Amino acid sequence: MKLFVTGAGGQLGHELVEAIRAAGHEPIATTHAQLDITDEEAVRIAIGSAKPDVVIHAAAWTAVDACESDVEKAMLVNGVASKYVADAAHSVGARVVYISTDYVFDGSKPTAYNENDVPNPQSAYGASKLAGERAMGEQDAIVRISWVCGFHGANMVKTILKLGATMPELKFVDDQIGNPTFADDAAKAIVHIATSGLGGVWHVTNQGVVSWYEFAREVLLTAGMDAAKVKPISTSDLQPPRPAKRPANSILHNGRMISEGMALLPDFREPLARLVRQLLAETGE
Repeated sequence: MKLFVTGAGGQLGHELVEAIRAAGHEPIATTHAQLDITDEEAVRIAIGSAKPDVVIHAAAWTAVDACESDVEKAMLVNGVASKYVADAAHSVGARVVYISTDYVFDGSKPTAYNENDVPNPQSAYGASKLAGERAMGEQDAIVRISWVCGFHGANMVKTILKLGATMPELKFVDDQIGNPTFADDAAKAIVHIATSGLGGVWHVTNQGVVSWYEFAREVLLTAGMDAAKVKPISTSDLQPPRPAKRPANSILHNGRMISEGMALLPDFREPLARLVRQLLAETGE
């Protein structure tokens, strides 16, 4: 199959291209520099000339706090442009797999979020990603992921390793919980969904629930650093406060994967160990 990937320069996009190749399919990778998804005509021409079987729409503006101060841009990139992608895909008979986020939920549920729970975003980023979800058609798939980490691009694992090596103390919130999800694991599952003709909403995360405080400790432990450096702090005590509200509960239940008999992604500690080895090898540590 021929799979068109938007946002191929991002941490998930890189892994999607690799996973498509590994599965024996043909990736058509477009980065932000190659395709401005907010240019409707450019999107129509790019997808129209490629004539893919599926478009995996991973391009997004994911700077959560920056979205809060430019709601219009967030809605254009994540909402309106997603409709451009969906319309262009449908015009050549292609399905879309849209990559979404835990931020579409308000985080107030006491248990894990299911695929059919009603979204209620509390940030501009979450609202813009929900607008993207709503731009999809009946045959398309929406894949929500959370707390994404990977080898490419900026993410929390790289930040924690850097801070752990240079700072005497690290403060991370202990009142936001979720499923750390690793880009290479998620990419394989997304490509499976894309190539199996499966539509609807999916929650795709690694197993294991932690707070950011617990996750930071796991990263340092995995790297052989002193986890006692990490101190818990509540979200309300963060200085300066973050502009965008984060969901206190970002746990996504993988109900659809279970019902379809798909293998669940491994506990996050497994890919974390792999990623830390990769990153430390790259820096020669």
